[in-house]
Amino acid sequence: MSQAPTTTAARPPGTTTAAATGSGRFWSPRRVPALVVAVLLLAGAGLLLYDIAAVRAHRPAMRWRRALAGQLAERPLDDPWVLAGAGLAAALGLWLIALAVTPGLRALLPMRRPHPEVRAALRRDAAALVLRDRAMEVSGVRAVRVRVRRRTAGVRVLAHFRESDDVRADVRTVLAEAIRDLGLTRPPALSVRVSRPGRKW
Repeated sequence: MSQAPTTTAARPPGTTTAAATGSGRFWSPRRVPALVVAVLLLAGAGLLLYDIAAVRAHRPAMRWRRALAGQLAERPLDDPWVLAGAGLAAALGLWLIALAVTPGLRALLPMRRPHPEVRAALRRDAAALVLRDRAMEVSGVRAVRVRVRRRTAGVRVLAHFRESDDVRADVRTVLAEAIRDLGLTRPPALSVRVSRPGRKW
């Protein structure tokens, strides 16, 4: 039998190989939290500036500011209301810091960039569906459950007429190739568990 000649497709100028560069995680715009925080800060700053201007114009301060100043002057630091307010403010600050320094969009898995101007991502549920379909093609597999995370891909296989070790080996081989074909920047580690009918699924 004669062997067919292999050809290599030419890449457009300025492109790199798929394995040469990667795409970082996609950052969430977080428009709703940013809008809520901006509106609250604007309303609070406007109200406080208005009250300060009224005091400078020799008018009495607002009742809420006098009451708040009196409460802060009278209540000790270990008062439950003071501790609750401080805890709420600290929790809100930590939440805002977490929103600022984390990218979000955990459902998107960044893909390799064959061109520096193109960024792409694959949804985790779509990746799980691809791995499930590939695993179902293995002989002896009756059912498959796949859960893809950012770092791991957990696969639970229900085998029926073949040995569990043989099914596990074939599934690992097929899914390792499938994960490479997904073109992810950071391919998840593969974990395969095989069970027989009648056991806990």
